[in-house]
Amino acid sequence: MKTQRSLIASIALGSALFSFGAQACITTEAENNNSDSNANGPVCSDQAVQGAIGNRRDVDWFYFDVDSATNVNVSLSHSGGDDFDWLVYPASGGALGAGESSNNPETGTVSVPSGGRYYVKVVRYKGTGSYQLSLTGFDGSGGGTGGGGSGDCGYGDRPNKPGPLSSYLVGNGDDQCVSLNQGDGGLLLMGGGTDVDAAFSNRVTPKIGGGDIVVLRTSGTDAYNTYLQGLTGADSVETLIVDRRSLADDPYVIWAVESAEFVWIAGGDQSDYLNQWAGTGLRAAIDHVYQKGGIIGGTSAGNAVQSEFIYDPDGILGVYSDEAVTDLCHEYINISSDFLTTPIMQNVITDTHFAERDRMGRLMVFMANLSTNTTGIGVDEATAIYFGADGQGVVDGAGNVYVLRENSSTQRTQTQCGQAVIYESLQRYKLRAGDTFNLNNGTSNVSPKAIGIDGRNTNFYINQPYN
Repeated sequence: MKTQRSLIASIALGSALFSFGAQACITTEAENNNSDSNANGPVCSDQAVQGAIGNRRDVDWFYFDVDSATNVNVSLSHSGGDDFDWLVYPASGGALGAGESSNNPETGTVSVPSGGRYYVKVVRYKGTGSYQLSLTGFDGSGGGTGGGGSGDCGYGDRPNKPGPLSSYLVGNGDDQCVSLNQGDGGLLLMGGGTDVDAAFSNRVTPKIGGGDIVVLRTSGTDAYNTYLQGLTGADSVETLIVDRRSLADDPYVIWAVESAEFVWIAGGDQSDYLNQWAGTGLRAAIDHVYQKGGIIGGTSAGNAVQSEFIYDPDGILGVYSDEAVTDLCHEYINISSDFLTTPIMQNVITDTHFAERDRMGRLMVFMANLSTNTTGIGVDEATAIYFGADGQGVVDGAGNVYVLRENSSTQRTQTQCGQAVIYESLQRYKLRAGDTFNLNNGTSNVSPKAIGIDGRNTNFYINQPYN
């Protein structure tokens, strides 16, 4: 058992952590929460959380907030044959209590000495599988509905804006309380170029109900503010220029994003977004908006960072299709991960400006670098696809969305570093406005076409993929 630990300098310990405001009660675990600094939360009293231990190295951290000294009851039930344990920690120091027997459920009561933030660590003694964690017996500032209700909507007052932050706000500066359905978030992917009015009007407006919008960039202007407010009827639209990591951890930025109902990442440089935002409070705040039932999304580079796998040309030239197909490990190919944790975007890589810049070949090479269950999504300019939490996507706009998947016929004929890529019978779904594709089950209203690449040839496409 641990006897000593440190929590990200404890962010000034206990009470200072409350400066981020209350958040929605969580009901499901979201990876990566393998450390206290990435803990999921808040866990609320009488609100069970579903989770899973995926492998022998997996540990799961959660946090909960209490208003005063109390006894917290902990219950951890898990799959038959497994043996999972729990430990409760304060913001710093050793465990206050633990459940480390072979019981199922593993139960116990822990006395917490004062109000503040506490942590639960779920670990395996043996086995892997699903579990349910429940805490009871306390009142906490972490409770609430994360956007429903009235007053400050559970996020507290807007913090003071830091001097280095450029921000532009139109509309009401107070948090507009909107009732959302936790776990029913939406995702909007746009292909760059001209924005798609219909996607904002038809997909975003009905869901956010006059709530607040935040636009994120590392450079640029506030051009989205009046445009988005006019299309959606939002209570406010605020553009934040978060161009350094210190701002990505600032309470003002985190509050603005967490309390929003729609977060839109503008076009720009996805490598810069990753460099400035990955692993920060801003990254977690974007995840929070989706988890509480809001919408996240972006166009061009803002689209690229939505998927688990991200083409990341950091310090290198952007790769063209006719270059990528010549070598699986071409010097201009770099793929990153570990940014957002949107469930429907796991095992996905996206690309934009798609047909206009002939990016089909490079997207297939990206997929050939990844596992066989990876989905590729290429979005044309002036085109968008909106996905609900159930994985169902629908297209708006003037161009096409191309979804690429492998099936039993797909052949990775030649996919080695230093050799031209030969990748055959990849399934391509070409979606136009109104067409649908479900990321969870692979169903679509359109039939797929088998396509491929043979990088040994000047005309490297097999079975013209855009037709």
